[in-house]
Amino acid sequence: MYDKFASQYDFFVNWKSRLAFEMPFLQEQLALLGGSPEEHKLMDTACGTGQHAIALARLGYQVSGTDLFPQMVSVANTNALAADVKIRFKTAGFGSIAPAFPGEQFDAVLCLGNSLPHVNSLSDLQRALEDFAATMAPGGLLLLQQRNFDAVMHAKNRFMEPQTHSSGDQEWVFFRFYDFEPNGKIQFSVLTLTRKPGGAWESTINSTFLLPILSGDLRAALELAGFQDLRFYGNMKGEAYDSAASGDLIAIARKNA
Repeated sequence: MYDKFASQYDFFVNWKSRLAFEMPFLQEQLALLGGSPEEHKLMDTACGTGQHAIALARLGYQVSGTDLFPQMVSVANTNALAADVKIRFKTAGFGSIAPAFPGEQFDAVLCLGNSLPHVNSLSDLQRALEDFAATMAPGGLLLLQQRNFDAVMHAKNRFMEPQTHSSGDQEWVFFRFYDFEPNGKIQFSVLTLTRKPGGAWESTINSTFLLPILSGDLRAALELAGFQDLRFYGNMKGEAYDSAASGDLIAIARKNA
């Protein structure tokens, strides 16, 4: 899905609004590392087009980023060049991040934007978290963001609010929806409509599968991977996590020293 969607991904997300909402919380959590940003190395996994990594680099952090799709990494490199920040981006998926940075240890690892549920199984989730831990310095900070699948799987709401974008003489509309599969997974699809003035709408659809990671399964996997001091939040305002009502599940933990 994301190899085909990379060139349009920054149209799909209102980054100005999203970063304005999320960065204060991210800065607050990263401040727990102590010292100044320039002292700390961060890893942004499943970095997509690099927008979070760029925002963190602008604060002074030494940032690296990985994504499974080279098309996303290419866009991330272009975005970082335009922003005049230095970030190392590499093509690496969950389970292969530590080997992509041999011998390096990061003070914090981030996995944002509902990326972690793209694992195929709970065993793959475990391998991904162990891979994160292998990249981290003792006592390092892990910050995960995903949908609150406890609530999603209970309500089974299929459709999300459409998103729009316009640039020059072209217009885009993005419709996101879920199909709940008999095997327990979710097929996540994005229907994209685009047109130029006076032209007909053209449509494309891209899909992928998600593993709806429940809060209990995530907690158990984090503890098994060697993380402690686990905290759950319901959003990046830092509000308390409510498994029945929160829109997101934000998990923050420390690697065992």
